[in-house]
Amino acid sequence: MKILIDFFPILLFFGAFKLYDIYIGTAVLMAATVVQMALIYRLDHKLSAMHKATLALVLIFGTLTLVLHDERFIKWKPTVLYAAMAVALAVAVWVYKKNFLKMLLGSQLTLPDPVWMRLNMIWVAYCVFMAAINGYVAAFYSTEAWVDFKIWGYAFPLIFIVGQGFYISRYLTADDEKAPTP
Repeated sequence: MKILIDFFPILLFFGAFKLYDIYIGTAVLMAATVVQMALIYRLDHKLSAMHKATLALVLIFGTLTLVLHDERFIKWKPTVLYAAMAVALAVAVWVYKKNFLKMLLGSQLTLPDPVWMRLNMIWVAYCVFMAAINGYVAAFYSTEAWVDFKIWGYAFPLIFIVGQGFYISRYLTADDEKAPTP
């Protein structure tokens, strides 16, 4: 159910873009993201910092796209989000000596501190990669190509999540495997 909630705004955006244009698609994305966050809030009784940041960026960049009638804003939203995540994870570890991944997931997974540190660095690298690739496609390709990239580009997070699962699986204990998934 939660995976459907996660993909529903982008699928609606894609459909609206293909049927109409980037501006209708952007309006649909904004509305769908508000509904998505309301559903998540209803299910979890809270929104994570990531959810709040996503909602804020979709609404800000979507509004700029619609008001200024400039598609570049919505195309750059993922780059800004991924770059902000990379910076937040890096600053948290290197400046504040806090590992956000461990703080968020430590109650669900028991991993050695060096593994948490590697996971954090892997996430930083992944976010930098995703910011760079979205920025490249947004800057040098048509809007049609960018939208297609957004759909087919979901292979990157899926590969990343599966790879991360393989990496941490060797460190999980029997207690972790019985823990409920978020």
